[in-house]
Amino acid sequence: MLESFKKVEIKTSGAKINAKIAGDGPPVLFLHGYPQTHIMWHKVAPYLSKYFTVVLADLRGYGDSSKPKSDPKHTTYSKREMALDQVEVMKNLGFDSFSVVGHDRGARVTHRMLIDHKSLIQKAVVMDIVPTLTMYEETDRDFAYNYYHWFFLIQPFDLPEKLIGSDPKYYLQKKIKSWGKNNLFITKEAFNEYLRCFSNPETIHASCEDYRAANTIDLEHDKENYGTKIETPLLVLWGRDAFVGSHYNVVKVWKKYASNVQGISVPGGHYIPEEAPKDTIKILYSFLND
Repeated sequence: MLESFKKVEIKTSGAKINAKIAGDGPPVLFLHGYPQTHIMWHKVAPYLSKYFTVVLADLRGYGDSSKPKSDPKHTTYSKREMALDQVEVMKNLGFDSFSVVGHDRGARVTHRMLIDHKSLIQKAVVMDIVPTLTMYEETDRDFAYNYYHWFFLIQPFDLPEKLIGSDPKYYLQKKIKSWGKNNLFITKEAFNEYLRCFSNPETIHASCEDYRAANTIDLEHDKENYGTKIETPLLVLWGRDAFVGSHYNVVKVWKKYASNVQGISVPGGHYIPEEAPKDTIKILYSFLND
């Protein structure tokens, strides 16, 4: 998959990041979500690489990126550290400024990047999230039911690791099916790649640490910065039939965090680039090329 893209591995100050790159236009970094890898962009990246330099990266702990040993405060998998990885990736590739598109966990890394490295980011897109702080502070029964994994994955080691690791394929199939609204949107090739990576016990553990960080150190960082608005142009997308769009006024929420926000709903569920690739391409090209 993504045969036209060049594979690179970049050592950052805290990890080794696996990435692929193609194109020679303005640089755009793409960050995937849980429980996927950079492959989630395979339906949109080849087309967009005709107009942009497209960088597809695996977050630390995911895909073929390294899985650094965590710590009691889960700082290793804080969005601050994960954002720093990706900034160092882009600098290593020669890009002092760039745009970034993030989905799910990658969108949360994007949010942190917009705070910690705001001078580097030209434009940003976040897909199917509202900020972590809002989601925790407004937790209700619907959120707990639909996003049960937020509360499952943060349980102390090694309860979630043991349960997921007993049958990663079953877990992955159930998780993806519950969030997607079209059972055919994940190709066989893509699913096999997700499964290859997610079958690694180190990936399972690292992804749990990602969520444990979200419930601890990330909230500390978010509270420290709350009230200081992001100035970078921000586009928020959400799946028309997914939980986030039905549960939150997405644009209104993001306007509490950013001053230059626009938002669009996209047909389908949570996995926007795979469920609605044509819409995604059109929207991203228009926003990034404007």
